[in-house]
Amino acid sequence: MSKTIAVNAGSSTVKFKLFDMPSEEVVAEGQIERIGLEVGHAEIKYGDGQKLKEDKPFADHEAAVQYLLKQLLDLKIVASYDEITAVGHRIVAGGEYFKDSVVIDEDVMNKIDALAEYAPLHDPAELQGIKAFKEVLPDAFAVAVFDTAFHANMPKMNALYSVPYEWYEKYGARKYGAHGTSHRYVAARAAEMLGRPLEELKLITCHIGAGASITAIKGGKSFDTSMGFSPLAGVTMATRSGDVDPSLVAFVQKKLGVSSDEMVDMLNHKSGLLGISGVSSDMRDVEKAKNEGNERAQLAWDIYVNRIVRYIGAYIAELGGADAIVFTAGVGENSITVRQAVADKLGYFGIAIDPEKNNIRGVERDLSTDDAKIKTLLIPTNEELMIVHDIERLKKANK
Repeated sequence: MSKTIAVNAGSSTVKFKLFDMPSEEVVAEGQIERIGLEVGHAEIKYGDGQKLKEDKPFADHEAAVQYLLKQLLDLKIVASYDEITAVGHRIVAGGEYFKDSVVIDEDVMNKIDALAEYAPLHDPAELQGIKAFKEVLPDAFAVAVFDTAFHANMPKMNALYSVPYEWYEKYGARKYGAHGTSHRYVAARAAEMLGRPLEELKLITCHIGAGASITAIKGGKSFDTSMGFSPLAGVTMATRSGDVDPSLVAFVQKKLGVSSDEMVDMLNHKSGLLGISGVSSDMRDVEKAKNEGNERAQLAWDIYVNRIVRYIGAYIAELGGADAIVFTAGVGENSITVRQAVADKLGYFGIAIDPEKNNIRGVERDLSTDDAKIKTLLIPTNEELMIVHDIERLKKANK
């Protein structure tokens, strides 16, 4: 039986899911963390609730991939590497080169390398992962699935900034967005839940995790999205600021006497829920502190909800109405209170969720009241399955 592996390499991690094909059953999944640090951590779940955990150093992504593939053999998850006939790699930045998933060849790898300046923490690590898998599985059908591809054909009025047009022509200065694979997956599932063709729908998908983005989807295509040139823009996130006046950034940079790189690092890693609350970047910790009377935690929570409401409201206006709002990812799937608060604040649009239906975590469900004019759906994301579907689509196209 053939197997397909979906790979998601981060700046210091490699996550994977191994699927039996064509059943799409997950036979193993796991991750390797803290790559490049003194001690890394590997965890693989497989079989009937079996689990491998090991702490050891992983010098780089190549070492992590080699370890992972060896464990698949050692744990008898696969009898031989020949069983793995396809590999799908999630790539953060596709720039304007890639407007769809593609079969990986030398030209594709060169372009990913050239795009490193758009995602310096991710694209180089992901390219290293591609090369490591190719070394061990040279005959596997390899596909790159880009986070940005879903947003690549946004209308220019939404994709471009009000800056000199030459910046776009010369430097690719535009909104690229992110989480495209997740937004695509939940939009398709929403259409199935609603029993209507995706092409007829106006959807607002809310991928709200440590990183968060809101996307307006019209006719099955990205119409606008909250993340911008980088994943730093948009709504308030765990440690990212979201939208900030550039003049404020320049002002504080002078006051602190730091470099632009240091300033961007603070906006990425010391802002958001963490920066405002002073408690944690984790919504669960912030909610606990808020409920215990911590005023800064309450403020962080209020700002977080406010920014989500602001984007959804703007996108309902841009789309000229909406058929459904979709919540997904860590907070979107698991925070009952955030979903309820967002819906309550948008009640004047005809959005209403039933508190009893909403009393759930991580389960696909229509949360709407019977009389809601705009549906609210909870759909757990499955980016890895979307990668598998892209592989199968490209296999057929390349026969």
